[in-house]
Amino acid sequence: MKNEKTVRLGIIGLGNMGTMHAQSIREGKVPGLSLTAVADIVEERLEKFSDIQCFSDASELMKSGEVDAVLIATPHYSHTTLGIEALENNLHLLVEKPISVHKADCQRLIDAHTNKDLVFSAMFNQRTDRSYSKLRQLITDGELGKIQRINWIITDWYRTEYYYSSGDWRATWGGEGGGVLLNQCPHNLDLLQWLFGMPKKITALCQFGRFHDIEVEDAVTALLEYPNGATGVFVTTTGEAPGTNRLEVAADRGKVVIEDGSFKFYRTEQTVPEHMATCQQGFTKPQTWDVTIPIDGVGEQHVGILKNFADAILNGAILIAPAAEGIHSVELANAMLYSGFENTPVFLPLDPALYAAALETKIATSTHVKTVRLTSGVADLSGTY
Repeated sequence: MKNEKTVRLGIIGLGNMGTMHAQSIREGKVPGLSLTAVADIVEERLEKFSDIQCFSDASELMKSGEVDAVLIATPHYSHTTLGIEALENNLHLLVEKPISVHKADCQRLIDAHTNKDLVFSAMFNQRTDRSYSKLRQLITDGELGKIQRINWIITDWYRTEYYYSSGDWRATWGGEGGGVLLNQCPHNLDLLQWLFGMPKKITALCQFGRFHDIEVEDAVTALLEYPNGATGVFVTTTGEAPGTNRLEVAADRGKVVIEDGSFKFYRTEQTVPEHMATCQQGFTKPQTWDVTIPIDGVGEQHVGILKNFADAILNGAILIAPAAEGIHSVELANAMLYSGFENTPVFLPLDPALYAAALETKIATSTHVKTVRLTSGVADLSGTY
């Protein structure tokens, strides 16, 4: 593929996300990608794509010879099965988040990537956000020193009852595999591990259907404990408005606060441990330089990942979000949910079979009756990231 100028892409799933990606490609926002085929089980969704190959069966698209790569934007459970099938058909693969519903399925999908000539990426678009990439650079360069505490309040994922009733798969154990942690927060959980690594222990309070008529979690408060002694608190919900998105990081070299498009670095002149050990007074604090780091926008988001995917196929570019890293955000979500199920701390690495069995029990014992208002149109997603 490296000598080709254009990657022929097929999109499987034309709901909100798949349609948005298709529109970006058709508007010429992604050089190197050409949309040549789409697939969806809802026939009327295909009507807008009568100028290209349309399929009601994803397998037929993958075997058609019309595509070099596929983007999977279907409900969560099928990410695993369709992803494996795409790789077995020697197609480059881009998977929407989460890459799978639970850790065991993540591993099945990752293990299917045996042909390393195939590019395998995940749609973790918030890795392109300049605030988070700058924070990662500061951490990697040692500018913050040892991380001591992480607090992330991410409660601006507000959703209405109408949203949850817009699909029969949404907010069900059998259709989606979870709620806010599996649908909205894969982005934040991915960033959490991308920036700070994986914790060793998680204790979570998960509230199921607290704000909405759903059976899955719509509010979570989790305590994270890291191998180096650092702690973290992660708070999220889809039931709070206007909501907050505030990431605060305390470290040996001061404090970072990312909120409302602002990046503040309160940098101590001495490291905190040095000042603590050498200061001859009992009530003083280290002097700080209060720095506002200029951040220009939120990056290219979904289009940035699409561009990177094409560039990796055509030119061997390094992936921004390798799909194999997607197992970490899923493991964090699974661990939080299992802690909530059992009302007990969970130590990582999580036993994948243990969680898969717990999820199967949730599915088998579900008695929730879901109200569904199926709509033919797609939602405006411009304000969701």
